[in-house]
Amino acid sequence: MYLNIGGDTIINSENIVGIFDLDNCTVTKKGRDFININIKNIITVSLDELPKSFIIYNDQKGVSLYICQYQSSVLLKRIKQNLI
Repeated sequence: MYLNIGGDTIINSENIVGIFDLDNCTVTKKGRDFININIKNIITVSLDELPKSFIIYNDQKGVSLYICQYQSSVLLKRIKQNLI
């Protein structure tokens, strides 16, 4: 199944490792360190709106972080709707 994460970006939901709230994760040092370590793997989906979440995505190319304008709860609802 596929998930539209904003703009023209659609990803395979089977390769999603996790969906995280950007505000909550950047509050802690571990969260900031994780993002800084993976800075070269960040893909920003939309520059029009303030980013609200990030998705850890793992496929044949390796691990990527998608920075997304949607809240993590919205993305999780979309995934659940696709499963029905």
